Amino acid sequence: MTSPDHYYIGVDVGTGSARAALVSPFGEVVAESTHDTRTWRDPQDANIFEQSTADVWGCIAAACKAVLAQSGVPKEHVKGLGFDATCSLAVTDKSGEPVSATKGKDTLGGKGERNIILWADHRAEKEANFINSTGAKPLKYVGGTMSLEMEIPKILWLKKHMKPEDFKRCQFFDLPDFLSYRATGNLARSNNSLGSKCSYITTSVPEADPTGWDPAFLSRIGLDDLVKEDFASLGGAPGKNGVVLTAGLPVGKGLTKQAAEELGLVEGTPVGSAVIDAYAGWVGTVAARSAPKGEPLRTHQVDLEESGHRLCAVAGTSTCHIVQSPEGVFVPGVWGPYKNAVFPGWWMNEGGQSSTGQLIDFMIKTHAAYPELERRAKEKGANIFTVLGEILEELRQEEGVDSVNQLVKHLHFYPDLHGNRSPLADSRMRGMITGLGLDATLSDLARKFQVTLEAIALQTRHILDQMNEKGHKVDSIYMSGGQVKNRALMQLLADTCNVPVILPYSPSASVVAGSAILGRYAAELTHKLAGKTLDDQATAEKIGEENKRRLWDLMVEMTKPGELIKPARSEADGKLLHAKYKIYLESIDIQRRWRSQIDEAVGERLAKKEGEVDHASVAAQAAH
Repeated sequence: MTSPDHYYIGVDVGTGSARAALVSPFGEVVAESTHDTRTWRDPQDANIFEQSTADVWGCIAAACKAVLAQSGVPKEHVKGLGFDATCSLAVTDKSGEPVSATKGKDTLGGKGERNIILWADHRAEKEANFINSTGAKPLKYVGGTMSLEMEIPKILWLKKHMKPEDFKRCQFFDLPDFLSYRATGNLARSNNSLGSKCSYITTSVPEADPTGWDPAFLSRIGLDDLVKEDFASLGGAPGKNGVVLTAGLPVGKGLTKQAAEELGLVEGTPVGSAVIDAYAGWVGTVAARSAPKGEPLRTHQVDLEESGHRLCAVAGTSTCHIVQSPEGVFVPGVWGPYKNAVFPGWWMNEGGQSSTGQLIDFMIKTHAAYPELERRAKEKGANIFTVLGEILEELRQEEGVDSVNQLVKHLHFYPDLHGNRSPLADSRMRGMITGLGLDATLSDLARKFQVTLEAIALQTRHILDQMNEKGHKVDSIYMSGGQVKNRALMQLLADTCNVPVILPYSPSASVVAGSAILGRYAAELTHKLAGKTLDDQATAEKIGEENKRRLWDLMVEMTKPGELIKPARSEADGKLLHAKYKIYLESIDIQRRWRSQIDEAVGERLAKKEGEVDHASVAAQAAH
């Protein structure tokens, strides 16, 4: 299936857009198209971020049709389709029609297009705190703490606020699984989404329940409705009333007639079991060969076992850090380990920073000198990051220091303005900065930019150190996402973490190419199955296990070579970065100590208003 008349489409739904790419069997992106999706905010509640499945699907349809039009490739030549999306909660009724997730007695649970609770939506903080107070078994497989960004806290929030009759008519999807369902009409779910975001524990794990779910846990937190219906609203129990697929296995009979018409494709086109966007980035980068710029590529084959040494960092609005291992590694504050998240029999951990690209933008755009930066960039015909780099180099020369790192040696920034995802799993963490002066100039903005990059790099080291301390053996970082364009940050990551950083062939294409690889895998398996579908769990697991090496081979074959950036810090910079890392760690202890002192001073009642939930009250309300 490698002739020029075979192509594959990858679809990537990010935080603010839906993108499709037409990819050749050799990993070449032939055409791509991006359409902005709509996000609703609540002017009275900064925690609210909502989207619409109808809007997202419309953008996907427009993007798929656009890549065919741009390329001139006939729809008959598209042999497979793969989806990835953010880990957002999609809510529908049992027929797949949207159910509103917007709070308010006249909206929540009724008809309405705002039926996606975006990953960044933090409305379920109290519910997450309550869940984490239980110490239940599923918490062991999410780093000890379930994030309020995951789906179970959000479903519990809906249970607490919806009318009971409205809640009972809902079904719940992690967004990647909704896209597979919308495309195929098949309710099979992905191990990737269920395991990493929905408290599902793969049934082959010795302590897992035979259903994959934990009935006692769900009942204890007030979601006994889901238990009584055999978990049908979550996708069912494998081998009973549901099928759970590993990444890329073909879903149902492929595209339905309706979906094919909407996407401009052929009915029955194979659809691979979807993954969360960060995992698609892992699929699209981690098998790459690499070399420093201008040096020859290594010639030996990259094997599946080598993936255990490669940390994939998907860096856009936020950053996800994903690593695979042959055995489960438990890292406090780092999500996982999830068995079968992509490859059958392998485990994956996922660290993350809730705000990185978003943080850089915030620190630049809220500075008093930002209008001046915009003017200078316009005059030079350059982007603002190029101008900031030039200013930093000018300052370095003026101050006679060896590196731009030394320009901010007495400026210290702790970067969790939106809470900490890893490795603290503490949504109450906030940003801290020390070393401020009475300075609102463009030079000060450049320094603030540099210290923000430094803080992101220091936190990446924190995550990497915790992973390796607990048993991982990471010795390189494979990057993808928009931040790859920031060369200074890439070098700073290599210098701070003291490991090589590998840049992808295309910063923007890695994630969507990963989904296309899964589309090709589904196409090959569909051909191999000769008309059979994966409608029972035993068959699905057998096919996944027998063909997992083929998936890795496709990743190697379709992933373009990357550029390797070696650590290049001087001895002086190495000492400086290590000292700043120790200060970064001290900042965590200081903030937590101060928070504890304030909570004690203002009393328990006020502390509860800021997120320390009354567990008995929540349990009673959830059970209502």
